[in-house]
Amino acid sequence: MRLVLPLLAPSLLPPLLTPLLLSLLAAALPAAHAAPSTSAPTSITLDQAMADPDWIGTPVEAAWWGWNGQLYYKQKRLGSPLRDTYQLPGANAKLNSGKKVDDAQLANLDGQQMVVNRAGTRAILLRNGDLFERDLKNGALIQITRGVPAISDPQYSADGSAVQYRSGADWFSWNRVDRLSAPVALLRAAKDPDAKPEADALRDLQLRLILNLARQKEDRDASRERRHEERRQDSTRAPEPIYLGDKVTISGSALSPDGRWLLFVTQDKAAEKGKLGKLARYVTETGYPEADDERTRVGRNMPIAQSLKLADLRTGQVREIGFDSLPGIATDPLASLRAEQKLPPLKGNRAVRVDAQRDGITWTDDGSNVAVRVRAIDNKDRWIANVDLANAALVPVHRISDTAWVNRRADEFGWLPDNATLWYLSEESGYAHLYAKTGAAPARTLTQGKWEVSAVEWSRDGKHAYFLCNRQAPGTYEVCASTAREGGAREVTQLKGVENFGLSPDNGKLLLRYSTSYMPAQLATISVSGGKANVLTDTRSDAFKARSWVMPQLVQVPSTHGAAPIWAKLYRPAQLEAGKQYPVVMFAHGAGYLQNVTQRYPVYFREQMFHNLLVEQGYIVLDVDYRASLGYGSAWRTAIYRQMGHPELEDFIDGANWLAQQHQGDIKNVGIYGGSYGGFMSLMALMRAPDVFKSGAALRPVTDWTTYNHEYTANILNTPDIDPQAYKISSPIEYADKLTGNLLIAHGMIDDNVFYQDSVRLSQRLIELKKDNWEMASYPMERHGFVQPEAWYDEYRRIYQLFQRTLK
Repeated sequence: MRLVLPLLAPSLLPPLLTPLLLSLLAAALPAAHAAPSTSAPTSITLDQAMADPDWIGTPVEAAWWGWNGQLYYKQKRLGSPLRDTYQLPGANAKLNSGKKVDDAQLANLDGQQMVVNRAGTRAILLRNGDLFERDLKNGALIQITRGVPAISDPQYSADGSAVQYRSGADWFSWNRVDRLSAPVALLRAAKDPDAKPEADALRDLQLRLILNLARQKEDRDASRERRHEERRQDSTRAPEPIYLGDKVTISGSALSPDGRWLLFVTQDKAAEKGKLGKLARYVTETGYPEADDERTRVGRNMPIAQSLKLADLRTGQVREIGFDSLPGIATDPLASLRAEQKLPPLKGNRAVRVDAQRDGITWTDDGSNVAVRVRAIDNKDRWIANVDLANAALVPVHRISDTAWVNRRADEFGWLPDNATLWYLSEESGYAHLYAKTGAAPARTLTQGKWEVSAVEWSRDGKHAYFLCNRQAPGTYEVCASTAREGGAREVTQLKGVENFGLSPDNGKLLLRYSTSYMPAQLATISVSGGKANVLTDTRSDAFKARSWVMPQLVQVPSTHGAAPIWAKLYRPAQLEAGKQYPVVMFAHGAGYLQNVTQRYPVYFREQMFHNLLVEQGYIVLDVDYRASLGYGSAWRTAIYRQMGHPELEDFIDGANWLAQQHQGDIKNVGIYGGSYGGFMSLMALMRAPDVFKSGAALRPVTDWTTYNHEYTANILNTPDIDPQAYKISSPIEYADKLTGNLLIAHGMIDDNVFYQDSVRLSQRLIELKKDNWEMASYPMERHGFVQPEAWYDEYRRIYQLFQRTLK
């Protein structure tokens, strides 16, 4: 069977960017593909650049295929948070021919998630929390559930006659013939009420001495056994619950399509969860200050180790699956660091997690095979293993190790329709590529080269794989196709900025979301064989379409530190004045592992308009994909291991010197700014290279990595108890005494990602050091990603005034 996701569903995002991205994506809107304008750039005011993005036009936020080849998308209303659904007649529809769907028609629409059966004749829809089935031959729609809580993981049974789904921890099956929904597996994290009591000498004495007590116990036991036997023999009864005890919690489960097996994950209920932080809010509806519980800090909330168990639903037997067979599981990659800190060595296997709620368990369509993805909590190893169902044992298939950390973005895996071939992504070559393995035969390399594969979707017959690729250049994204047998990569599109895509129900076309530098995400379709794309929507406002912009040049800056060329976006006047030196502004993107130097519409669309304003005012701007950025392979990604802010700073310095040598940049007047990880980098630049960077703005910056979350930080710096030196050399607050330039700190006071406390602590440090030429702007009603236009304007007014005051 095949899971078809909504075309514009958000992917897993780096934690430093997630809140920001959610707010920015709401403003990213589609635009028709067009050639760059050659006319002079249109002046942009700061007020307009930071205004409510509705002036650009409302976005196409989600798009999906309907059962009969029709297309649907969501669009925000102007001046309103409400969204409407629009329908396009098909893949060959004319530009902007979408019609708003009336509320009365919504009940018959396909949802944004469909699971199509292997024959392509039926599909499961999950819409508004309810489950439906669509007959793909005639469009008939049957509702399966109504109001059932927490439905997830819908799938077809092995013979296709039933729909299986999970509600909370319980699994159900809906039979198409009798329209009956019945439980298949009921997991309970509780004590079995019928379990035999634990051994007790006093109880034994009572039963031996008191005849009536013994007789009552025998009657209870006989009645209980009779009830169990009747339930086992009566096919109309629900199965008995599987009791796991009250000392665990259930983390996830996956039912075999044949209904025989349930693979599930548990963790210790009493595991230490760490001390939560407090987030104060001063501007409230009540008028009183309020506080919310927020996340814990790195190393203070270690991920909880998980166990993997297999239940035979025919017998009720539950067996634990050990991890001993995973190669390297008992080897501690942090042993030397642990010894340096005089910490006790690890004993036994490393703790692991199975990620059952992130597609970490996948069954074949017939239920004969299952694979699990297991990750060491230290994130130095990731394994994919099959499960020997008869023996409840793992059979390792693939291991990827990294002395730094394993990339979660190369985690995709699954089974082909032959029920024997496992496909997966791996960075083993240094770049994320596609592999396939059948049985005991060696894995087949399906793609290779110094480029990366992501977002894999297979055709229903399992012969063709479609995926995003950046073969032409790191920032040029197309849809590529490969085959399960021969491999290779063929570019299907020629749009340079494909964001994501979805296969049509008949597998003949692709629905695309693509963009260019000043053209936000747009919808188009194309045949899977390639050719010309058919543009479907252009929702830009007339005011936005009428403008001309400074087109960024994608450039390669030579590295003086032995790294690959540093890709960057250069914003500059078309013609430089002879003999003039231009003040330099450098932009540092957020998240660390993000790619901003692409031919797509940037996440930082406001910043791009700000860069236009700076060029108009006589600056040149360089937006750098420093080491750690996405899209350049594992060596580029992990260069910052145990030294955050060091390789990246070398790349920014190389960029500043290159601008001075090649583009008349004034090396004596260099500024830098950025938010989140970019704010962290701005601080590192001003404090570690004060001779290069004269001024900078650090927006919502991490100032001390010991205060950030575990999932992101421990990958790169390990934990503070094991690797304190890595935290010391990577935290700007440790270099505050070196600040000599001009610094602006700006932070939302209710930031629940990088806490406002980070900037407050740095401010106190600067006060105690008696530092001059710094200021701090606080925004009482803003989180990590600003929302209100007034806050955006105030922040960027301060940045602009800082550069005008210090770089000219």
